Amino acid sequence: MPKKQMKLGAFLYPTGHHVAAWRHPQAAANAGSSIAHYREIAQVAEHAKFDMIFLADGAGTRGTEADLPALSRTATRYVAQFEPLTLLSSLAAVTSHVGLVATATTTYNEPYHVARKFASLDHLSGGRAGWNLVTSTSPYEAENFGSGGYTPHAQRYERAREFADVVRGLWDSWDDDAFVRDKESGVFFSPEKLHVLHHKGRHFSVRGPLNVARSPQGHPVMVQAGSSEPGKDLAAATAEVIFTAQVTLADAQSFYRDVKGRLAGYGRQWDHLKIMPGVFPVVGRTRQEANDKFEQLQDLIHPEVGLSLLQATGGLDLRGHDLDGPLPDELPPTEGGKSRQQLLIDLARRENLTIRQLYLKIAGARGHWQIVGTPADIADQLQERFEGEGADGFNVMPPYLPGGLVDFVELVLPELRRRGLFRTDYEGPTLRDNLGLPRPAIGGWAPAARAFEHAAE
Repeated sequence: MPKKQMKLGAFLYPTGHHVAAWRHPQAAANAGSSIAHYREIAQVAEHAKFDMIFLADGAGTRGTEADLPALSRTATRYVAQFEPLTLLSSLAAVTSHVGLVATATTTYNEPYHVARKFASLDHLSGGRAGWNLVTSTSPYEAENFGSGGYTPHAQRYERAREFADVVRGLWDSWDDDAFVRDKESGVFFSPEKLHVLHHKGRHFSVRGPLNVARSPQGHPVMVQAGSSEPGKDLAAATAEVIFTAQVTLADAQSFYRDVKGRLAGYGRQWDHLKIMPGVFPVVGRTRQEANDKFEQLQDLIHPEVGLSLLQATGGLDLRGHDLDGPLPDELPPTEGGKSRQQLLIDLARRENLTIRQLYLKIAGARGHWQIVGTPADIADQLQERFEGEGADGFNVMPPYLPGGLVDFVELVLPELRRRGLFRTDYEGPTLRDNLGLPRPAIGGWAPAARAFEHAAE
């Protein structure tokens, strides 16, 4: 039996994931507005046989006029970057195998729009599209859509469950062979192979059908990133890839067992969900070289940027507190990313970090797993987590671009391949082929809303 191999995604922020990446001498500071930059990165990832490139998104710059001292010093808060589906449609034309995954929120979109766009991307790319389903937590996004603040956490997930059901129902509007396009008979499609949704729910009323033929993958791959209890339930019911953040092996193994253990209750198999935590690797040919690379980036962080990072990442407003003192004992809860806020608090308490040390700690990976070391060091830790059932693969978060991704490809991938842990060629032409995921049958999925009702009984 062939040795199990890990899956790899390239998680792309325009200039890289470190909060000061844009200031790095080798970073492309104009990356967010440069299609040439993204073409280069996508082709690097494809040449290296990555499963996918992954684009996060936010429908609004994360800051106000009051935040300008920090906002004006960063390129990581959706200040200037392409809308991801438009970008991936362009990248589909210059790649042939790498998966193309983009974020679209269920909070400020309609299911028909999302279903249509991702089905179209799947056709344009020959079956390589993936939808990262998120619920929006940013008040800055809310203010762009007529809302004065957060939608409460529970309401966001209730809407998301129904949203996912509607999108999947729309993707099942047509049988694979519905469009006969027979010029001689004059029949364009077979009426009996059309499925009209007629959805009426609490949040949405959608007749259908989708005006896009069934896509090459049947459904684009469903990706999610939530790690709260509602997020894990939604993932167990609907996700095929989870992008998550666990720093320790024990936490990764606990999350892995927890979410995978929920699958059977929804009629799903263990290996039909790939858990791919983020990893921020800084690699050098020696440990000293790796440490020097990391410190070069750390030295570029302005304190205003560090404090704003804590607020944006975990809802921690620590302005006015002593930067070289501990976190306050009492911290207000957030209606944003609750799991991410708790992760940061736990990290600070566990390692007895000052506020300054906390923002320096997360400046690269923003709460994700960070490894600084040689190719063997990084391969050792990825292998331990992969073989120890803490991950099915990883979303690689380059510290800066393009150099951080090139370092991983040129230094770490040969070591992983030497150990038989990563492919030397693609398994097939579609993202599902390469991830080892089944092609969905028409109606062959459990409705998320009903699954949640069952789970709550």
